[in-house]
Amino acid sequence: MKSSRNKTIDIDTEEGAVYLGRCLRYARRYGHADDIVDASAIIDRTMLGDSLKIMRHLPNEFADLIIADPPYNMDKDFDGKSFKKASDSDYKEYTEEWLKLSLPLLKDTGTIYVCCDWRSSPAVYEVLGRYFKIRNRITWQREKGRGAKANWKNSMEDIWFATKSDRYTFNIDAVKIRRRVIAPYKKDGKPKDWEETENGNFRNTCPSNFWDDISVPYWSMSENTAHPTQKPEKLLAKLILASSNEGDTVFDPFLGSGSTSVTAKKLGRHYFGIEQNEKYCVWAEKRLEMADTVKTIQGYSDGIFWERNTIH
Repeated sequence: MKSSRNKTIDIDTEEGAVYLGRCLRYARRYGHADDIVDASAIIDRTMLGDSLKIMRHLPNEFADLIIADPPYNMDKDFDGKSFKKASDSDYKEYTEEWLKLSLPLLKDTGTIYVCCDWRSSPAVYEVLGRYFKIRNRITWQREKGRGAKANWKNSMEDIWFATKSDRYTFNIDAVKIRRRVIAPYKKDGKPKDWEETENGNFRNTCPSNFWDDISVPYWSMSENTAHPTQKPEKLLAKLILASSNEGDTVFDPFLGSGSTSVTAKKLGRHYFGIEQNEKYCVWAEKRLEMADTVKTIQGYSDGIFWERNTIH
């Protein structure tokens, strides 16, 4: 029995049959390159199936933003479906397969973000640069991680930022972070580049490519699921707000428990996600339903990203 304060979503497919029923399923009739799914049929939907098969039949340039969190190159169990660590060359081949399929789906003004860890990051960088213009690498602190007696605790992950062309969206004012001012400076008796509030002195600053303000979802957070590699909504909100506008379409080819779609919905974007695990699709649809009434994102309020462990 879970504690009454434990909000983790972990319902099974039988209990979540109504949610699974809302998902699109990969139509086996798609056997030829010219069998393309109509764009209107996939917007604001979750599709159950294999991304490498489905992406071949998606309409060109339907996505303004792609956020991809593929399996990292390590042994990992995803609810009974295992991803096995491959050789570097085989992982590059896998990465190239799905990135090559992603390219035509993104608008010329679009952006792609690819999540990875320190092992898979070099391969992602090499292959990503063959198809897209790499702009930067974001490194974020996971805050969690297992200790090791003969190694450093692994608590960092990377996100590669790339665009299809030199014309792309980047909304810097939408992703400024609010930091506490330790030594406030005044000019002519007035705060310079900071403001006084009843909760302290704060400054809104431009974000860097190192993020140390992210909390990984845990059991008492309503966004938390039993997925082993779930990304925080706050992390995704930064990517979505920076690289898309309201009404744009965000595509996630490795949807997992639905964090990208849920965050896109909360922020007024359209979404489409593909996931091959039925249970994870159930959790995604459950969370999308919850987002109809609860649109808050932990760590983000009033258009501001707050530092970790502040009042928000």
